[in-house]
Amino acid sequence: MNANTTVVENHRWRVTFAAIGINLALGILYTWSVISKGVPQGWNWSEADKSWPYAIACLVFSIVMVPAGWLQDKIGPRIVSSLGGLLVGIGFIMASMTTSPLGYMLGFGLLAGAGIGFGYASTTPPSIKWFPAAKTGLIAGIVVSGFGLAPVYAAPLTKWLIGAYGINRTVMVCGIVFLIVVVGLAQILKSPPKGYVPAGADQAKVTKVGKKEDFTPMEMLGTVQFYMIWFMYACGAGAGLMIIAKLSLIAKQQANIDLGFILVAVLAIGNGAGRIIAGMLSDKIGRKATMSFCFVFQAVLVFLLSRASSGSVLASISVLAIISSLIGANYGANLSLFPSITKDFYGLKNFGTNYGLVFTSWGVGGFTLALLAGKLYDIYQTFTLAYYGAGVLLILAAIMAIFVKLPHHSLEPVLGDVDAEMEEGR
Repeated sequence: MNANTTVVENHRWRVTFAAIGINLALGILYTWSVISKGVPQGWNWSEADKSWPYAIACLVFSIVMVPAGWLQDKIGPRIVSSLGGLLVGIGFIMASMTTSPLGYMLGFGLLAGAGIGFGYASTTPPSIKWFPAAKTGLIAGIVVSGFGLAPVYAAPLTKWLIGAYGINRTVMVCGIVFLIVVVGLAQILKSPPKGYVPAGADQAKVTKVGKKEDFTPMEMLGTVQFYMIWFMYACGAGAGLMIIAKLSLIAKQQANIDLGFILVAVLAIGNGAGRIIAGMLSDKIGRKATMSFCFVFQAVLVFLLSRASSGSVLASISVLAIISSLIGANYGANLSLFPSITKDFYGLKNFGTNYGLVFTSWGVGGFTLALLAGKLYDIYQTFTLAYYGAGVLLILAAIMAIFVKLPHHSLEPVLGDVDAEMEEGR
């Protein structure tokens, strides 16, 4: 490796760590259960009102990932991520100036949700392009772990700030700080130069797959695998987002524990760790096997959570903390597995746009299940029906993961996936 190559290689970890930092800021989205719990009684918000800003943010986040991914592919990650930081900051500041659900829907939901989409779309693509294919799952997991780990610091900090200064001032401070952090770190992001081959890459494989591994967005939409992946992602992400959005209320309503922010923090630890562990595991045993396991395990955990009630063993703070962390880990696994399988199935050339289209399922799943959980709670004063519905969807996703196959005309096997390798040899 010559000196020039060494200089190029050195960018890989700078870009990766900058991407993690951006996601640590953008992950403020996951503290909504703490923010919504801090809404004063005098604002007269129903539980459904408290669901709308978060649900809209999730939906807008996922929709914006499509144009943001396309822009990232065309003009690079730096400008796109900077735009994301500006929108998040402006959205939070706007929300801080109102007390109405509509104001938070526009500020937190629409503007901040769009900003998170632009920022998030610019972190994973440039990072994984710096590394060989054998590390796709690992690097994707490391980068998105920042987003999942954010509530570890943000949940207790937000709770303290709300208690000391009120919700609106807290939201304003968050907006100003995250605008500065995201825009600053965005200046470090860059994609590798054209023709770059990562150290450790199998040159024979790179030459072999050549033009065949890269699908355009329209070609991807023409494969049945896209719709199978989309459905699985919606189920896995939706179930996790539903719990994340309501965890503080779940702790209070089912277990009479007023320490929901602690559960949010331990869920975040699991969320971040699950992304890295699932990414590493999928590089070894395959995406499909890892997905199936996570879906089934999540269904079991949601069922256990439905059984937690005041006085039962499941409702103790220690057991709820374990369940919360494992729910976070299985949810977080989706955020490393699905960008990895998108890259495996459809290539890197149009990865930003292609993963943006896949990621719309995250928003639809989160929007639908989080909003449905709030409405069902307003009617029945319990989340039981929401739990059971999420469990059924997770089992369906686990079954579908068994049958999804590599697109027929691709020549590259999914790393570590025996089924895909057998399909290649047919």
